[in-house]
Amino acid sequence: MITVVIPTIGRPCLRATLAALGPDVPAVVVDDRPDGAAPLEVPEHVRVVRTGGRGPAAARNAGWRATGTPWVAFLDDDVVPGDGWARAAFQDLAGLADDVAGSQGRIVVPLPRDRRPTDAERHTAGLAGANWPTADMAYRRAALERVGGFDEGFPRAYREDADLALRMFEAGYRLVKGARVTVHPVRADGFWSSVRFQRGNADDARLRRRFGPGWREAIGGGPTRLRRHALTTALGVTALATYALTRLMPGTAPPRGRALGAGPAPAPLVGAVPVSRPVSRPVVGAVLGVVAAAGWVGLTAEFVWARVAPGPRTPREVLRMVVTSVVIPPVACAHRLRGEWRARR
Repeated sequence: MITVVIPTIGRPCLRATLAALGPDVPAVVVDDRPDGAAPLEVPEHVRVVRTGGRGPAAARNAGWRATGTPWVAFLDDDVVPGDGWARAAFQDLAGLADDVAGSQGRIVVPLPRDRRPTDAERHTAGLAGANWPTADMAYRRAALERVGGFDEGFPRAYREDADLALRMFEAGYRLVKGARVTVHPVRADGFWSSVRFQRGNADDARLRRRFGPGWREAIGGGPTRLRRHALTTALGVTALATYALTRLMPGTAPPRGRALGAGPAPAPLVGAVPVSRPVSRPVVGAVLGVVAAAGWVGLTAEFVWARVAPGPRTPREVLRMVVTSVVIPPVACAHRLRGEWRARR
């Protein structure tokens, strides 16, 4: 009735995923490492398909097309199916109406109990409330064939699952949530992981161009900080630009005909109309730069605190939040602009 498809780049956590499934569940592992990599070590009952590094969307397409069962369950290679997952999956799928194209498993992200979660841990925990993630998502093979499977224009493991769900809705299908449980452990992604995640802004642009501005609400997503990031970036650029210009711009020259050090200027004639001197451009630029810099500092401080406040507030975590909060706004905007440009082509 069901075959499990797991795309992988050879991470060690794949062993735990396959071990939790057990030998009685048909499984296809899609090896998406570049050509020339050593063969994966998998149990004998697991079929391996190679895609040569074309990305997770292409890997999942190759996987489901290699199956022959009515249902295909997609799992990530870093999840651990819960006890009795296969039996629960069968119960989730049995008897579903014909217009139901997919069933989502319940994702559980274990967080530390002795402290507040870090920013990275909270990011992973967001999967527990996400709609239609392929961390555990089963689709009818016929529905996949009808909509063409995953869009291989998504180069990374981000938004390709949302895109597929939205196209299922457009085709008139429904998606439901099942009772089976899959655990998604938190992994260490490094100091700069939150900055790398900003590449997903380019994929958001692709979805907006395809489905319109309401795509995020259609999958149950909330608002983002992109507009605030754009304002923060604009203020930072303005502050730096005005500082550079005021450094290069010459000051106001002394009145013509008087040398520096020539003594005080003569008193104005009685009845003369005073002439106001225009404010010099360097002064205007300096004021603008100070205002822009103050705005940048305020928005950046708010962003830092929004990420630090719910976390453990250890020195390392605070340092990480400060450094990455300075970098994230311009990086997010750059990726979004790149995505908009690619979506127009």
